[in-house]
Amino acid sequence: MAASVHPREALAYRGERPFPIIPGCEHIAGSEKLIRRSFELQAELGPVFDVTCDCEDGARPGSETSHAEMVVRLLDSAENRQRMAGARVHDATHPHWRRDVEILVSGAGHLLAYLTLPKVTSCAQAAEMIVHVQQVAAHHGVRREIPIHVLVETHGALREAREIAALPWMQTLDFGLMDFVSAHHGAIPAAAMRSPGQFEHALLARAKTEIAAAALSCGIVPSHNISLDLRNAYATFQDARRARNEFGFLRMWSIHPAQILPIVDAMKPDFSEVQEAAAILAAAQDAGWGPVRHRGEMHDMGTYRYYWDMLRKARATGVTVPPEAMKRFF
Repeated sequence: MAASVHPREALAYRGERPFPIIPGCEHIAGSEKLIRRSFELQAELGPVFDVTCDCEDGARPGSETSHAEMVVRLLDSAENRQRMAGARVHDATHPHWRRDVEILVSGAGHLLAYLTLPKVTSCAQAAEMIVHVQQVAAHHGVRREIPIHVLVETHGALREAREIAALPWMQTLDFGLMDFVSAHHGAIPAAAMRSPGQFEHALLARAKTEIAAAALSCGIVPSHNISLDLRNAYATFQDARRARNEFGFLRMWSIHPAQILPIVDAMKPDFSEVQEAAAILAAAQDAGWGPVRHRGEMHDMGTYRYYWDMLRKARATGVTVPPEAMKRFF
């Protein structure tokens, strides 16, 4: 293998799609004002978080159509300069969910970063919703895959999380903590909606572990639930850090602008690890992707894949990548 082969080619698992490298923070905004403000923050902070335009909780009853049309206008506006915005539709039991999909995909199918499907109760239901998205996309000449995010917040979705994660067009499994706790009819105390209970209650720790494992085993991103504390940025950082380091989540929801940077900081790789990754990958490329020795340790294809994912994640989360690695790999 020639030494100039790019890691994208050298480290690929044949027949598998590359693991999605997407921002570690997803900020949800329901109103026109909040969506516009979110786009302004993206322009200020850079492409380090996605914006989810909420057509579920954001739309007042009776205004679902006008709300979805407003989202399309904003997605197609100059304000959406980063092109890093998706949308959440109503759940499958709501009479407007199909119309949500029709409006969003026909009007902004070429722009949507993803579509989020909430309150899924089974793999069959998730599959039906995805098929509808695909059919609408095909009907309107949208030739790209629209990444699908599924919110796991019911017993049925958790039970079939692995099957849902394996569905076509899937990009993330998201954990919806509040609805999941409510579905236990008081068996989980309200205190477990906050830290440290959300990480320590056995039923919630089990759910988080199963969701993260299901997502990662299918090559998609596990996304963590919100943090209720809107005033304490450090508490949000700690929640995100625990989600990442203890449960394997690679992304987390934000519900307030003050939560965005703490989540981004918690989810991104350490700078020292990024430097290490760049050095190891450069040595590996120079060696034709055979085993190399670096600082007294042996590295081969297994560790190369780890460090390649880290380097890609660093670039997506705003961590400075060493110039030599930028020149070689990006």
